[in-house]
Amino acid sequence: MDVLINLFVGLHIIGIAALLGGFLTQMKAMGRGEARFVPGMLHGALTMLVTGVVLVGLNQADDQPVNNIKIGIKLAILVVILGLVYVKRDEEKVPAAAFGTVGALTTANIFIAVLWT
Repeated sequence: MDVLINLFVGLHIIGIAALLGGFLTQMKAMGRGEARFVPGMLHGALTMLVTGVVLVGLNQADDQPVNNIKIGIKLAILVVILGLVYVKRDEEKVPAAAFGTVGALTTANIFIAVLWT
C-alpha cells in the first residue's frame, strides 16, 4: 500500500508543479496585463483534485489518520482555483487580480500541506 500511496503523492506533486509552473511562466505577462490561464494549469488543478481524493481514500483504507479539517480546507481552496481557471480558461487576457489570486491560493495550498501537521 505504501508504494501506491507514494505513487499518488508523486502524481499529486506533478499536478502542483503544472499549476504553479503555469502561473510562474505567466508572471511577466501579468505585469503587462496580458496573462492567461494556459491549459496545463487546468490539467494540473484537475490532477491535484483526482490524486488528492485518491490519497485520502488510500490513507483511510490503510488505517492511517487523516486530518479531515485540513483536507476540507485544501479542497475548498482547490475548488476556488479550479473555478477561476475553468471559467477564465478561454479568455485572451485574464485580469491580474484573478491571475494573482490563483497563484496565491496555490502557494497557500502548498504551505498548508507542508506546514500543517
